[in-house]
Amino acid sequence: MISGRMESFREKAVKLLFENQDEKYRDFNNKLIPGIDQNFVIGVRVPKIRAIAKELFREGGYEDFFASLPHEYHEENLLHAMMIELFKDFDKAVFETERFLPYINNWAVCDCFSPKCFKKNKERLLEKILLWIKADDTYTVRFAMKMLMTYFLDDDFKDEYLESVAGVKSEEYYLKMMQAWFFATALAKQYESTVPLLEKHVLPIWVHNKTIQKAIESFRVTDEHKAYLRSLKRK
Repeated sequence: MISGRMESFREKAVKLLFENQDEKYRDFNNKLIPGIDQNFVIGVRVPKIRAIAKELFREGGYEDFFASLPHEYHEENLLHAMMIELFKDFDKAVFETERFLPYINNWAVCDCFSPKCFKKNKERLLEKILLWIKADDTYTVRFAMKMLMTYFLDDDFKDEYLESVAGVKSEEYYLKMMQAWFFATALAKQYESTVPLLEKHVLPIWVHNKTIQKAIESFRVTDEHKAYLRSLKRK
């Protein structure tokens, strides 16, 4: 009880987060996520937040929390994202994802969640991805690229997905990094389809070279392919 009234979902969530605060981790993590006001970072390790998310999701009553955006603390955003992951209903997961995406303000929140039901509804998910990737918001576009990378570089792969990511034109650092991560992963999984983009200089120089760097660092790319990729670096 708080001030003689029932504790709200958000108050309970924040209380649990502070109970699991790790100040050394907070100080370390702040260096990895520039641009966030450090006064609004609690410092909770991801496994702890996932455990709290599962506990609170089971208890329910999170509707007001989901609707109350933006949140105050970085970890509230992580908690929100990890709770969205737990929805089994595709329509509900998409609704909450689309409501949340415009309020994501850093790569750590953007990259931490992928609703499990997405994997079982790939055709419908793809329709959403192709809309998200054309958005004006940085992290909506990054999320779209990450979903393509997660779900559409294996058996469901099509060359047009490479074209969709290559078509993102931006000087935003976190979009360019996501493009490089996507294409490096594509080189590991769909090398023959992906390497022509490097041979034909389709990508901006920075993304091109960062893609090669990431591919060379990957254990999933063969030594033979790595040797050839090194020859494709641009100046």
